[in-house]
Amino acid sequence: MALFEIINNDIKTAMLAREKEKLEALRSIKAAFLLAKTEKDFELTEDKEITIIQKLVKQRKEAAEIYKTNNRTDLCDKELFEASVLEKYLPAKISDEELKTIIKDIINNLGATSIKEMGKVIGIANKQLNGKAEGKTIADIVKSLLSAT
Repeated sequence: MALFEIINNDIKTAMLAREKEKLEALRSIKAAFLLAKTEKDFELTEDKEITIIQKLVKQRKEAAEIYKTNNRTDLCDKELFEASVLEKYLPAKISDEELKTIIKDIINNLGATSIKEMGKVIGIANKQLNGKAEGKTIADIVKSLLSAT
């Protein structure tokens, strides 16, 4: 079952259970998917769905930080709750050790030896690890591994 269908079913469940906050988060995913479908020559694949959800989670966390710095804990808590709901639809995160191993393999396969090739390595790693690790974490590990060589 496609992620879009799963979210539609979860929206119905949240409506019946009268879970207002959860429903709001789920509707934001659905709206983002529908908006993406309207783009020219766009097909909503599982990878694209994951990318959209990652973007929404990142937006929620950034908004929560802003609210926190402005002492708006009520809004901060709301954003963090929505982020937690959205994260349930992402693949399970992998450990830093597994991530390092995968990135080392990518570096070896590419034959990357300097920090100048960081972009190539990050590009392949992001495609391969879509949703399983944050982009910043991937970039940090790639940078440390390429700096060490």
